[in-house]
Amino acid sequence: MAIWTRTPNLEAFLESSKNTAVGHMGIEYLEVGDDYVKGRMPVDERTVQPFGILHGGASVLLAETLGSMAANCCLKDPDTVAVGLDINANHLRPVSKGWVYGTARAIHIGRATQVWEIQLENEEGKATCISRLTMAVTARPKL
Repeated sequence: MAIWTRTPNLEAFLESSKNTAVGHMGIEYLEVGDDYVKGRMPVDERTVQPFGILHGGASVLLAETLGSMAANCCLKDPDTVAVGLDINANHLRPVSKGWVYGTARAIHIGRATQVWEIQLENEEGKATCISRLTMAVTARPKL
């Protein structure tokens, strides 16, 4: 059974990410399932640290991007928005080339908070990072 209250749309995700950190880092949205969002990020000059391996901050950016997009598709009140409140990451294995793939899955979807687990892996399917993202559900800003 799907968890979504707003139908996730990969094209809308992509459009909203243009001219943002997400777009500049080369993050791509790949798939939406009944309870997950998947994406990937290149390991290249935009995303590596000076030692030539994937920067931990880049991994966190991918994790928060996937979790945030998913979280905003699970809101019960249309006048709310989900924003990052806390994120942590355990970096398990270095990556020096190719792509990292991420999958965001909900652990808790509440009225005031949501908690998401985002698993990152390399092209061989080996875990590279595990992240937990807490989202605050708050009133949508009046623009």
